Amino acid sequence: MSRRLATGVLHDLVRSAAADRPETPAVRSGQGEITYGELDARSNGVAHCLAEQGVRTGDRVGLYVDKSIDSVIGLTGILKAGASYVPLDPQGPPARAARILRDCGLEVLITSRKKRGRLQQILQEELSLRAAVLIDDDDDKARGELAPLDVVLRGEIRHEDDPPDTCTATDENLAYILYTSGSTGAPKGVAISHRASMAFVKWSHETFDLTPDDNVSSHAPFHFDLSIFDLHASFSAGATVCLVPQGMSVFPQSLAKFIETQKITTWYSVPSVLIQLLLHGRLGERDLGSLRQVLFAGEVFHARYLREVMASLPHAKFYNLYGPTETNVCTYYAVPEPPANDDPIPIGRPCAGDEGFVVDEDGQLVQPGETGELLVAGPTLLNGYWGDEEKTRRVLIEGGAGPLEGRRLYRTGDLVHLRNDGHYEFHGRRDNMVKTRGYRVELGEIEAALNRHPSVSEAVVVAKPDEMLGNRLEAWLVPRDAPSFDEQDLKKFCADRLPQHMIPERFFVRESLPRTSTAKVDRERLAGGQF
Repeated sequence: MSRRLATGVLHDLVRSAAADRPETPAVRSGQGEITYGELDARSNGVAHCLAEQGVRTGDRVGLYVDKSIDSVIGLTGILKAGASYVPLDPQGPPARAARILRDCGLEVLITSRKKRGRLQQILQEELSLRAAVLIDDDDDKARGELAPLDVVLRGEIRHEDDPPDTCTATDENLAYILYTSGSTGAPKGVAISHRASMAFVKWSHETFDLTPDDNVSSHAPFHFDLSIFDLHASFSAGATVCLVPQGMSVFPQSLAKFIETQKITTWYSVPSVLIQLLLHGRLGERDLGSLRQVLFAGEVFHARYLREVMASLPHAKFYNLYGPTETNVCTYYAVPEPPANDDPIPIGRPCAGDEGFVVDEDGQLVQPGETGELLVAGPTLLNGYWGDEEKTRRVLIEGGAGPLEGRRLYRTGDLVHLRNDGHYEFHGRRDNMVKTRGYRVELGEIEAALNRHPSVSEAVVVAKPDEMLGNRLEAWLVPRDAPSFDEQDLKKFCADRLPQHMIPERFFVRESLPRTSTAKVDRERLAGGQF
């Protein structure tokens, strides 16, 4: 039976779960576990610590720490202080972290012992940072290393029964700011309110029937929007969040063992992780009977691999969740059965109270079946990009006449069409449409064709600017079984499925492709020939 939902703000979810089931495990990792009662008390202590550092409702606090029980305590404490959390990629370059700290004007940072060295590098930049809370460190040497920051050590953080009185956050306040890659190369801060996040969290809780008996995987890093489900939807149900150890994704057999031993009931990740589990995880040797549902998002899941994964886990339900960071999830599709052919998997219908509209280049609604850009209206939309009103105005628009009139709309930049069954089908990114030999080409269409090759595990196509052709097309491939490919065979395979101008000129074969910190393919590195 579903427990009652807290309303309004994300941190009330933990307080409500602690009141109902204080002894239920809230977070579990390789280092142990923490109950909801302990998480509530310890995060209250962090909130008081932040308040003593001058943090007030509406402020922003950085989170620069590897994923751990302590990091969840810190994240929850930031919310309880009335602030929004700004997670930095703990494995990313210090220069990028410094850029985000500067862009967001962060004055206080929660960090850890392992990050002291990197933080020293960051402090060489001119920043507004004035205090650091070391969530897991009692080494007094840190005060000297991190001077001139005011350093708070773990032993100075008390357990508290209640959050500080200075927290007056409402659902209109920002809950978090997630920095994503920008088209200009500069990261952009997607600012999301408690109201928007809670709309998604409540929908997730009800749709996936989360209960205190669930063990929910936490695979995504906290600077990736998939983590919102992992943490906050789990907390809304009083479920147990099981932190996937950092780096385990590159060891599929260890990951399969983790799912088995932790008795994961709900899994959520990008499709590429599931494909690696399929190909190298020896799923047939594991007892994964506890896994009742598999959620995937962030990338296209090609039908042939989804078919095989579903066959390997016949007892689990599968869901395709779609949405950019700016909306979290705005459509979803419950996959009814393993795909019978290699047609694209729909991204489904609008959810969480959102609505979708498909428009042409002039912003006019198109007919069902016609391809256009997806616009989203509803409660899950971002407030805007932090400190960038111009960029915000470009993507958050007010609708004109007809059904769009007066609506606040987010331009996703994604091309879709509405199928006869009411589900949207994804065609790729508007900015992945390139010109070559005078033709407009969607790179995703070429990738879909290459991914149908029986020996291809993964395919990515990039465009290289060319003065004569506009762009030259290059394909990067990971073989499934064969150690290499014959280029002429690949070109013939493409020629049977694509027009001549869409056939890549060059093919590169690698054992693996570069990944971003969120496990997506690093297309920028491939396009730059850096791999």
